[in-house]
Amino acid sequence: MDTVNSQQHSWLVLLHAGAAAEHNLHPLLEKLETPEAVVHAAETGLLNRSHLPEKVLACLRKPDRKEIEHELRWLERPHHHLVPCTGPGYPPLLKQVAAPPPALLVCGAPGVLMTDQVAVVGSRRPTVDGRSDARYFAGQLAAHGITVTSGLAQGIDAEAHRGALAQRGRTVAVLGSGLERIYPRANAGLAAKISEAGALVSEFPLSRQPYAGNFPRRNRIISGLSAGVLVVEAAHGSGSLITAKHALDQNREVFAVPGSIRNPMKQGCHGLLREGAGLAERVEDIFAALSRFGEFAGGTRAAVAPQPGTIKGLDEQEKVLLDNIGYEPTSVDDIVDMTNLGIGDITGKLLNLELEGLITAVAPGSYIRGKHKL
Repeated sequence: MDTVNSQQHSWLVLLHAGAAAEHNLHPLLEKLETPEAVVHAAETGLLNRSHLPEKVLACLRKPDRKEIEHELRWLERPHHHLVPCTGPGYPPLLKQVAAPPPALLVCGAPGVLMTDQVAVVGSRRPTVDGRSDARYFAGQLAAHGITVTSGLAQGIDAEAHRGALAQRGRTVAVLGSGLERIYPRANAGLAAKISEAGALVSEFPLSRQPYAGNFPRRNRIISGLSAGVLVVEAAHGSGSLITAKHALDQNREVFAVPGSIRNPMKQGCHGLLREGAGLAERVEDIFAALSRFGEFAGGTRAAVAPQPGTIKGLDEQEKVLLDNIGYEPTSVDDIVDMTNLGIGDITGKLLNLELEGLITAVAPGSYIRGKHKL
C-alpha cells in the first residue's frame, strides 16, 4: 500500500471509529499527531477503555477491512473525496463543535464546505406556505452567493435544496447515512443534482444504513457547518429543533419564520422566537444578524431576484409532462395515467422541470405550473 493509500486507510479507520460512537478524537490526534499513530496505539494496547469508549476502541483495533477497501476504491473515482480534520479543506466552523467528525466523505466539490453557509431546515410534512418560504429563503441566500445547507429529508429540507438549485446556487446535503445509502430514496435524483452543484457529505461509512440514531448526530453537522440556522416550519418535538439546539450550543445564530398561531407546524418556530431566535421575514434579516461573522458574503452582495423567462431545450417527454400539469395540483399518478409514461421515466424529468421553475411541488408527488413560460 503506497503512502497516500496508507494515510487514507488510517483516516477511514478513524472515520469508522468516530461513527461507532459520538466521541471527540481530536485531542488524541493532537497528542499522537497522525491517524496512523492513533491506530497503532490502539492495536498495540497503548490505548484502552480508560482512554476511549469500547465501541470506538473496537473499531480502531479491528476495523472493517472489507468496507474500508471498498471505500478506498470509491475514493479513486472522480468527485469522491475524503476530508480529514487536520487537512486544509476541513471547515473551521465544524472544528468548533463538541465532537467534530475525524473525517468526512464527500461526493461533489469539497471546496464548497469552506464557503459561507446558512442552514435551512424544517418539517418533513410542511404546509404549502412552508414549502414556498423554504424555496424563497434558500433561493435568495443562493442568489446572494451563500451556500444553502440542509439534510436532504422530505419536506423543507428538499425544498431548500431545490430553491438553491433553481438559482444555480450552491447547496450542501448532510446525510444521516452512508453516501451509498441515499435516504430517502425518493430524493436520489435530487441528491445527484446536489452533488453537481455542491456536495453530499457524511461522517458515516459508505454503506451505513439510515438508522434513527444517526439523524440527531447529522443535525449537529448541519448546524456546525453553518453560520446560522433558519427554521422554516417545525411542530413541537420536531427534529429541526434539535438542529436549532445544536446551533445555540455551538454559538451560532438561530432564526425562525413566524406564521399563524393556528398552524401547528409553526409552534416550534414560535417557541424559538420566544426564546430569543431572530425573526426572519426576509433574507435581509438573516444577513443583518450574521454581520458578526465578518466578511460574510450576504452582507456585501446585491440581491438577485428570480427572473421568470423562457426555458429552452426541453425534450419531448418533458414537453408532454408540462402539457399535462396545470395550475391546480396534479398528482404523479394522474400524470402517469395521462401521459402513459412510467414512474421511472418521469421522476428525473419532473425534477428538471422543477429546477427550471416550470413546475412547483406543492406536496410530495403533487405539482402545479410554475411562473416560467416557454
